[in-house]
Amino acid sequence: MNRLRISVTLLAQLLVFAGCARAEEPRVIPAAIVDETKPMPGTTEVAVVSGGCFWGMQGLFEHVKGVREVVAGYSGGSAASAQYETVSGGATGHAESVKITFDPAAISYGRILRVFLSVAHDPTELNRQGPDSGSQYRSEIFFANPAQEKIAKTYVAQLGAAHVFNQPIVTRVDRLGGFYAAEGYHQDYLLHNPDSPYIVNNDLPKIANLKRLYPEFYRDAPVRLASAWR
Repeated sequence: MNRLRISVTLLAQLLVFAGCARAEEPRVIPAAIVDETKPMPGTTEVAVVSGGCFWGMQGLFEHVKGVREVVAGYSGGSAASAQYETVSGGATGHAESVKITFDPAAISYGRILRVFLSVAHDPTELNRQGPDSGSQYRSEIFFANPAQEKIAKTYVAQLGAAHVFNQPIVTRVDRLGGFYAAEGYHQDYLLHNPDSPYIVNNDLPKIANLKRLYPEFYRDAPVRLASAWR
């Protein structure tokens, strides 16, 4: 019995390793052909996306020029189930997400998605990212209006048709039903815990890749979350 348990454990570890080995490497991807934005001076826009643990997603986009604020939270389910302990069970419909408030005169929605689909996460992994698995870690774009819907759907189709990635893109594109901020201890987690082994191994490389692959989008000093969200 003990040998059976050991064998099953080793098999599971090998399968996880094999899945990780097939993960797409971060790379520069083509810009969105359709990126229709007509920003009004002094206005901001919001993008909501999910792609794995929200710690790294928030930390990465806080280093993107033109981004004003990034909040970690939950999207895809109801307000009643938007708590970490419940969402972690994987049955709420929620995905760990980030709400990115940005200046569309400084960075377009299409460029936000370009960062999201290249260095923020692997858009070819289904219901997992790195060591985290479950539908709450799925790849998804939540559009807030028809313009965002057109840009997101066209961009995903564009990259798929060009075979930019070795594997098919599994990123979902759905209407934003609601965004619910995560608990305070999750906010700015990367900034507060830069030496955490999880952060060092999984999230700091994303920021390094942003700087390396898209220096024109990178800023060294991250925007910090307003104290009201903590």
